[in-house]
Amino acid sequence: MIHSTAIVEEGAQLGEGTRIWHFAHVRKGAKIGKNGNIGKDVYIDTNVIIGDNCKIQNFASLYHGLTMGNDVFVGPHVCFTNDLYPRAAIWSDERVAKTIVKDGASIGANSTIVAGTTIGVSAMVGAGSVVTRDVPDHALVFGNPARIHGFVCDCGMKLEKKEKKKNLVIFRCSECGKETIIQETIFKECEL
Repeated sequence: MIHSTAIVEEGAQLGEGTRIWHFAHVRKGAKIGKNGNIGKDVYIDTNVIIGDNCKIQNFASLYHGLTMGNDVFVGPHVCFTNDLYPRAAIWSDERVAKTIVKDGASIGANSTIVAGTTIGVSAMVGAGSVVTRDVPDHALVFGNPARIHGFVCDCGMKLEKKEKKKNLVIFRCSECGKETIIQETIFKECEL
């Protein structure tokens, strides 16, 4: 379903079951997987890649250089940048820094994701955060700049530390019972 006010340029690819809502703009070369939901006034730039089952909320801006996995949630007004040293008079694809969002990650409303970062599998970025460096798998980050404040399960619940074995920290989810293993070096970055 493409709303009548949305702009989907020729050459954009939309997967089966993907919905594009009011005033969204999808540029040529963008690829959106199946069963996605692209909210009101979302901007998706050329060559952005979005996986299956992703939900992009209203007014999000996704710029060239972004690759997003499956089952990703992007909250309202999130902005993905693509140039670390922007100048109005100087533009080149060579300056585009690649940004990756891995499967199952969630990015809270009004967050800014600085170009060249990777958001890990099932990681969660709290609302209003500014992500300036990579976010490990399952990390819960928030703030400006975003820092690790805990870890989350694939189901989205905050994890509690269960035990430590060698250089690993093992968590068990109180909601679904799944175990998640985090490297001790990453755990030590956590600001609890």
